[in-house]
Amino acid sequence: MKALILLSSLGVISLLAEIFSFKKLLYPLVLLGLTVAFVLNIGEWNTNVTYFKMMQFDNYAVAFTSLIIVVAFLWFLMAEGFFKDETNQTDHYSLVLFALVGAVLMVSYTNMTMLFLGIEILSIPMYILAGSKKGDIQSNEAAFKYLIMGAFATGFLLFGITLVYGSTGSFNLEEIKNAVSVPGTVPSIFYVGVLLMLVGMSFKVSAAPFHFWAPDVYQGAPTMITAFMATIVKTAAMAAFLRLFDDTFHRVEATWAHVLWIMTALTLLTGNITAVFQTTTKRMLAYSSVAHAGYMLLALLAANGYSSSSILFYTLAYSIGSIATFCIISIVANAKGDDGIHSFNGLAKTNPLLAGVMTIALLSLAGIPPTAGFFAKYFIFTSAFMAGNVGLVLIAILASLIGVYYYFRIIIAMYFKEKASEEEIQVDMNHKLLLIVVAFAIIALGLFPDAVIRLL
Repeated sequence: MKALILLSSLGVISLLAEIFSFKKLLYPLVLLGLTVAFVLNIGEWNTNVTYFKMMQFDNYAVAFTSLIIVVAFLWFLMAEGFFKDETNQTDHYSLVLFALVGAVLMVSYTNMTMLFLGIEILSIPMYILAGSKKGDIQSNEAAFKYLIMGAFATGFLLFGITLVYGSTGSFNLEEIKNAVSVPGTVPSIFYVGVLLMLVGMSFKVSAAPFHFWAPDVYQGAPTMITAFMATIVKTAAMAAFLRLFDDTFHRVEATWAHVLWIMTALTLLTGNITAVFQTTTKRMLAYSSVAHAGYMLLALLAANGYSSSSILFYTLAYSIGSIATFCIISIVANAKGDDGIHSFNGLAKTNPLLAGVMTIALLSLAGIPPTAGFFAKYFIFTSAFMAGNVGLVLIAILASLIGVYYYFRIIIAMYFKEKASEEEIQVDMNHKLLLIVVAFAIIALGLFPDAVIRLL
């Protein structure tokens, strides 16, 4: 809760920075604030405090909040140039910080009212940030599509919440869980409400067949905002999804499990197969993001006690790998004016650091040992296998093999294709430090996965 209050305060301070003329201090202030928020959040470990039956900061919420803050810190290090280039710096800072507030609400809610508020507090700033390149028609298109599709998804979610409330008489997750503990005690519209909420949450994590917004939005939005959506937004959405279906709706699993099984298989295959045919890195990573949502849904479907820890580790591994890849894509695209895969031709010769970190990050996203991504998929597959979803695990393994192909296209381009020019790509010192730290973290988590997997 202390971290939530601090993040909210940082957002308000960002709005006031323009009035009181301390914009230059805002960037270090935000980094310092995130550091303090992380420390305060860790201090709530094992406290399990509930606030007015609306929010609960148990170890689950603290772990995911810590993950969100860490990834946000890395994102701000990556996005320093993005803020410098913008005329309305304070607006961008406040929008990002308020989006973080929404993300924290989504991982700590115990009432469906707070779930809705968290989703909207997170989503509305993202609609604006996706269209923040006002002179770029693709950015405008991305914001418009994201807004319209988000509105439809919110409609499904609200309708589902309404039916669940009408059936149980409560928005509180624990009371809803108790209301459905005895079979046949709730009317049939309750199950319709659960399925409608499943649709709404599936949109937020870009699960097929509700993923069609993701490629255009990821492609059109500024690269830094795309990175934010692929990491923090997806992490918060998956944590909210897991809290709702793995706990509250677990006793009516028969209602939604078969639907989720089909969606998971479709997400895995659609994301990976479609990514193979992409020629730009951002669009390829958009479909890759869809596929990674499928792997996380695989853990949710297992629902055997290992879901929380496996999704926590997976979102951490995926987020730091994505931060590295989007950072490098931004650097290469700014230098060459294009984010096509051919832009990476010969990168290992012109800038070995970028090529090396990109290789480590892509190997992690592909699930190749000894990176963090390997154990992330290993824990997911093990959890699903223990739950008896053998067929789905086989589909996931096949999808992973397809994923290896398109990730290695970039690696092959960097090391085995002829470079387009002799010009060396310049990298800022803060980006160099960020990339080195992230590469080290990917390897360290691959070697010592127990440091995270045993937290929950």
